[in-house]
Amino acid sequence: MTPEQMRDASLLELFSLEAEAQTLVLSAGLLALERNPTQADQLESCMRAAHSLKGAARIVGVDAGVSVAHVMEDCLVSAQEGRLLLRPEHIDALLQGTDLLMRIATPNSTPGTADIDAYVALMARLLDPAAAVVAPAAPVMAELQLEAPAPRVELPTPAVEPPAASDPAPRKTRRTTENGERVLRVTAERLNSLLDLSSKSLVETLRLKPHLATMQRLKRMQSNSLRALESLNVHLKDQALSLEAQEALEDARRLLAQSQQLLMEKNAELDEFAWHASQRAQVLYDTALACRMRPFADVLTGQVRMVRDLGRDLGKQVRLEIEGEKTQVDRDVLEKLEAPLTHLLRNAVDHGIETPEQRLLAGKPAEGLIRLRASHQAGLLVLELSDDGNGVDLEKVRRSIVERNLSPAQTAAQLSEEELLTFLFLPGFSLRDTVTEVSGRGVGLDAVQHMVRQLRGAVVLEQTAGEGSRFHLEVPLTLSVVRSLVVDVGDEAYAFPLAHIERMCDLEPADIVQVEGRQHFWHEGRHVGLVAASQLLQRPASQNSGQTLKVVVIRERDAIYGVAVERFIGERTLVVLPLDERLGKVQDISAGALLDDGSVVLIVDVEDMLRSVDKLLNTGRLERIARHSNQVVEAARKRILVVDDSLTVRELQRKLLLNRGYDVAVAVDGMDGWNALRSEDFDLLITDIDMPRMDGIELVTLLRRDNRLQSLPVMVVSYKDREEDRRRGLDAGADYYLAKASFHDDALLDAVVELIGGARA
Repeated sequence: MTPEQMRDASLLELFSLEAEAQTLVLSAGLLALERNPTQADQLESCMRAAHSLKGAARIVGVDAGVSVAHVMEDCLVSAQEGRLLLRPEHIDALLQGTDLLMRIATPNSTPGTADIDAYVALMARLLDPAAAVVAPAAPVMAELQLEAPAPRVELPTPAVEPPAASDPAPRKTRRTTENGERVLRVTAERLNSLLDLSSKSLVETLRLKPHLATMQRLKRMQSNSLRALESLNVHLKDQALSLEAQEALEDARRLLAQSQQLLMEKNAELDEFAWHASQRAQVLYDTALACRMRPFADVLTGQVRMVRDLGRDLGKQVRLEIEGEKTQVDRDVLEKLEAPLTHLLRNAVDHGIETPEQRLLAGKPAEGLIRLRASHQAGLLVLELSDDGNGVDLEKVRRSIVERNLSPAQTAAQLSEEELLTFLFLPGFSLRDTVTEVSGRGVGLDAVQHMVRQLRGAVVLEQTAGEGSRFHLEVPLTLSVVRSLVVDVGDEAYAFPLAHIERMCDLEPADIVQVEGRQHFWHEGRHVGLVAASQLLQRPASQNSGQTLKVVVIRERDAIYGVAVERFIGERTLVVLPLDERLGKVQDISAGALLDDGSVVLIVDVEDMLRSVDKLLNTGRLERIARHSNQVVEAARKRILVVDDSLTVRELQRKLLLNRGYDVAVAVDGMDGWNALRSEDFDLLITDIDMPRMDGIELVTLLRRDNRLQSLPVMVVSYKDREEDRRRGLDAGADYYLAKASFHDDALLDAVVELIGGARA
C-alpha cells in the first residue's frame, strides 16, 4: 500500500468514527424534534451534526456523503429560520438520511448512485413549500427503508471494548469520549486475563498477613530470649567467670540486642510494604473490574428509534422513556441482554400499545408510553419494562390454551391469572392468529426466558387489564464476580451464590419431620424438603452427631429445598474463574474461585443442583440425614500424589479421588512433586507431562532410578494423545497413560482402581 493509500485509509477510518458519533446525535435530536418540532437547541444540534458530516465527507472526498448531508442541512436550516415546520414526513426523511450517511461511512456498505439521487430528489420535494402533501415520496422512502436498514452503531464510551471479529488486531484511533478521555480497543480475552491476574495479586498480598503475624511472634521470642540472657547474667555475677566467658556473654547480649533492633525495623518496613501492596492490589482489582463495567445505555443504542419506527409501521404513536441509563453493568451481561430487551420492546409495541383511536376511546392519550427502568438491588441488575397499553387478554389466553390442546377446557377455566400468564412463556405459544413481520411465529417470550436463564436470572410478567403490562427481570450485575455464601462440605469449601439463597437457618433435630418418607422442615408456612450437600456433591458424610444442623435454603423459581452443610464460613465476593472447557459440564458446579488465603472454592450451580435433587427423588435414592453416628475404626486410606501445573485439572483430580475415599496430596510441577515423593510415602503417582522446572518424563525417570521409589505405580495424564506421546511416557516407566482429551470421571477412577485397588488398605 502506497503512503497516499495509507493516508486515505486513515482519513476514511476517522470519517467512519465521526459518522458513528454524529449520526447518534442526529437520531436522538430528530426523535426529540418529532415531539416538539420547534426546539431550538435540538434544531441547532442536528444542524451542526449534519454540517460537520458534510465538511468531513468533503475533506475525505466522499461526494455521496456531501450530497446527503447538504440536503439534510438545508432542511434543518429552513426549520431553524421558521420557513419550514417539521412534520412527520420530514422527520422520516431526515432519519432515512441519517441511515444513509451511516451506510456511506461503513466500509463495504456504500449505497449506489441511484439511492443517493433518489434521496436528494426526495428532500428537494419536501423542501418545496408548494408540496404540502408529499404523496409521491412514499414509494421512494419505502424503497430506501427496505434497501438501507439502519446498522447498529455504538457511542464511544470510556469502557474498554473488544474489536469486531473481523479486526485482526486492535486499531489505534483518536476516539474520545465526551469528557475527552481517550478510548482504546482491547480484546475481551486480555481484559479477562487482566481481571484474573489482578484478583490473584490481591489474594497474594493477603498471604502476607500470616507471615507478618509470624514475624511478630518471632520478635516476642527474641524479647523473651534477651530477658532470659539478662537473667542468666545476673545469676552468673556471683560466679568467677573467666575473661573469655564474660566477653562471650557480652557478645551474645550485644548480638541479640542488635538482631532484635534489626527485626523491629524490618518488621515495620514489611508491615508498611504489606499495607501499600494490599492497597495497590485492591485499586488494581477495582480498576480492572471497572474496565468490564459499562453504562446500561450502551445496550439501548437505537432502541428509542426502533420503538418509534415500529410504532409508525403499525399505525401507532409510541414513545420509550428510559430511567437509569448510567447504571453500570458487566459488558458480557449487556451483550446478552440486547436480544431479550429488543424482543420485549417489540412485543410491547405490537401486543401492548393500542392504536391512537382505541386509546382515545379508552380515555388515554393518543401516544402510548413504554417505560424501561434499570437499577441495582442486592448485587443484581433489576429491569422493569412496563407499558400503558391494554394488558393481556386473559380470556384469549385461556381459549388459546384449549385450542392448542395444552389443557382441557374445564381445567383451563379454573386457572388463575398467574398460571395463565406462565403459558405465554411456553415455546410456540402466540396470541396472533396470523404471521406478520413483527410477531405470530411462536418464537416469543420463551426465547426471552431462555436467554435470561442463561444469565442466571429470572423474568416475571404482571398485568392489569386495560392499564398495561410489566416485565420484571433480575440478572447478575456481572458474570465475573459473584457474591456468595461459602460453606464447608466434607472438609471442602463450596460457594452458593446469594442470588439463589432464600435464607440460612440452624435446625435442631426436633425441627426435622418425616413427610411421605422424606425429611422436611417448616419454613414460611410450608414444608421444605431437606437434602444433604454431602450426597449431592459426593463428599464424605458429616460425623457431627447431636449438633445443630446448618441449612442453606435455596430457591430457583418455584423449586425450593434446604441443603444441609457442615459449617457456614461466611459471605465472600468471589472472582469467577471458569473451568477448563475441555472438562465439559461438571455436575452441580458452575465455576471456581480463590478465597482470601489462596485456597480453592467451587461455585455451586444451583439450578443444576435442584435438577440433581429431583433426579434423586424420582429414583428413590435420596439419603436421610443421619443425626447420630457410630464411631468406627477405619482402615488406613491409600495415598495418591497428583502433579499438574494446571490448577483446574489438579483440583478436579484431587476432588474426584477424595470423593472416592483416597487420601490425596498435590504438587504444582515436577520439582515440587519430586520433593514430595522423597519426603512422604505414596501408593500412586499421577502426573502431567508438560510442566515448568521439571516435566513429567524427567520426574518418572528419576523415580525409576531411585531404589526406594522404583516400584511405585505411575499414571500419566496428558493432553497429548498421539501414539508417540503415549509410547514416550510408557518407555520412561509409566504404568498407565490416560489422554485428557478423553478424560472423564470413570476413566480416571477405573484406572486408579486397576493400579492400586480401592481406597482402603
